[in-house]
Amino acid sequence: MSDKLVVIPTYNEKENIEKITRKVFSLDGDFHILVVDDGSPDGTADIVKGLQAEFPQRLHLIERSGKQGLGTAYITAFKWAIEKGYGFVFEMDADFSHNPDDLIRLYKACAEDGADLSIGSRYCNGVSVINWPIGRVVMSYFASYYVRKVLRMKVYDCTAGFVCYTRKVLETLDLDKVKMKGYGFQIEMKYSTYKLGFKIKEVPIIFVDRKEGTSKMSSGIFGEAFWGVIAMRFRKIRPKTQ
Repeated sequence: MSDKLVVIPTYNEKENIEKITRKVFSLDGDFHILVVDDGSPDGTADIVKGLQAEFPQRLHLIERSGKQGLGTAYITAFKWAIEKGYGFVFEMDADFSHNPDDLIRLYKACAEDGADLSIGSRYCNGVSVINWPIGRVVMSYFASYYVRKVLRMKVYDCTAGFVCYTRKVLETLDLDKVKMKGYGFQIEMKYSTYKLGFKIKEVPIIFVDRKEGTSKMSSGIFGEAFWGVIAMRFRKIRPKTQ
């Protein structure tokens, strides 16, 4: 069995899900995929089920009823990955804004360079974003700057959604106590990892805005992150009790 699982949360990604699946499976290293679909009305889950006949040991699917939030999708996936024994668990979007080729670099940062969490970073080498409106680039960049200053965490891309966690991190974090569901979830997971003393490495990537499908970004997502970061600064982070 592979020790590498790529988690892809989906909602209405019929244009992308088959292409991203085939691309990941074309990479060296025997990556597996877990799609967590939140009841996509466009038939995303049905496409995945069709592909499972072709990739029965490598492609997995969890179907949930309705949109329950990015954070809860990943928490569900992390628990599943721990139960199945995967050693490295990746977060990646379905829309090719994250280049699947970079999965190998994220893996090597953990498996060979000793990181416990590797982050595909848009901002550790300046700004590496293509096709985003300038307003969105500014909002995202300064959101990470704000988080870095408030939480005193030395991570340039705090809201990044392209990462690799080692099993050790996911087993240590108390996943049931993660509070935020949107992009704040990404901040909370990184901050908890940082506060518990794990090694974090940022791997520079080029982020390209989606070409097909619809973005799930909203002002409410950033509002949750803004206020949640302030509360997080004063919260004690403790490892999960066994």
